[in-house]
Amino acid sequence: MDNFTLNIPTKIFFGRNQIKVLGRQIEKYGATRVLICYGSKRIKQDGLFRTITDKLTDRGLFYTELGGIAPNPRITSVREGVRICREENIDFILAVGGGSVIDCAKLIAGSVNYEGDPWDFCLRKAAINKALPIGTVLTLAATGSESNGNAVISNIETGQKLAVYSPILWPKFSILDPEYTYTVPPFHTAAGIADIMSHIFEQYFSPTPDTFTQDRLSEALLKTCLKYAPVVMENPHDYTARAEILWAGNLALNTLLSLGREGDWANHSIEHEVSALFDISHGAGLAILFPNWMKYVMDDSNADKFYSLAVNVFGVAERDDKKAAALEGIDRLRAFYSSIGLPARLSETGVEEDSLQKMAEGAVRFGEIGEFRKLKSKDILAILKMAY
Repeated sequence: MDNFTLNIPTKIFFGRNQIKVLGRQIEKYGATRVLICYGSKRIKQDGLFRTITDKLTDRGLFYTELGGIAPNPRITSVREGVRICREENIDFILAVGGGSVIDCAKLIAGSVNYEGDPWDFCLRKAAINKALPIGTVLTLAATGSESNGNAVISNIETGQKLAVYSPILWPKFSILDPEYTYTVPPFHTAAGIADIMSHIFEQYFSPTPDTFTQDRLSEALLKTCLKYAPVVMENPHDYTARAEILWAGNLALNTLLSLGREGDWANHSIEHEVSALFDISHGAGLAILFPNWMKYVMDDSNADKFYSLAVNVFGVAERDDKKAAALEGIDRLRAFYSSIGLPARLSETGVEEDSLQKMAEGAVRFGEIGEFRKLKSKDILAILKMAY
């Protein structure tokens, strides 16, 4: 295990009716003018938007809104948010939604005081050194963006989907009420669960030796997803199931699992290329890619890790032939994804076969990807062909 420093600065308010703290939390940062960012009109239809604006009005806080933020959030929405913030003298950003909304809000917050184009941060032409404070009200269990400094933004004009990180983009607080996830449609619920599991996999498959504690934590969270995914798909209003998955999503990417070890993150880099060109669901794309990546990278030197996953998470019987057991575990992962309604192949999602080479090359624009096993463009192309 490597040395590490742990600092999780986001304050979490978890459970029913935690929205009651909203106004006071915003005021803690001296803010009086709020931009509410959201995606679909669902938050207005189910009353959440009204609940939030009532809390702000009760505290005498000004608010305006930026709606229509799409999955795989666009740089155009970031630019529009920056414009609103400057025109309205916004001093606090409240993201209400899932990871796409939160990611968009983060880049808005980091771009308001930057004179150049926000896309510069994605291209690594500039670094974020000042940001408006951010709070979140989470409505989807998936990305963990409510409790980290990461953001991923798409540029439709250039066909790119790129990540940004800054420690000053961590939300100041996040409100996680499982009841706010009741109305998430089944497909997006399933894709969110796959996203959570993928975050865990990216850290579980690490080249760092001797991370027993982190591995067992990772396996526990994966088992949580396996246990409660069927429950929530059958009964979307099951509070316990929604709560367990919501909390698993936060723990999966709030830095806890990455402590003392290096993550892989190759699958995320590959999927970003896929969804940049074809705008598919991020979680669904990861559900397609990961089983194929596992089969491609597994060899005699790393089979023990796949064997542990198969036995400890997917209940495969222990045996001397560890590779055979590991492959059975991978097949059980694929079957699980299918059981909750996620696609098995890229061809099912509208991805065009003649774009695979372009995606493979795009994934390595900054160099080889992956740490568990380094991947070149030819490796990525092979995985994409397996997944197609």
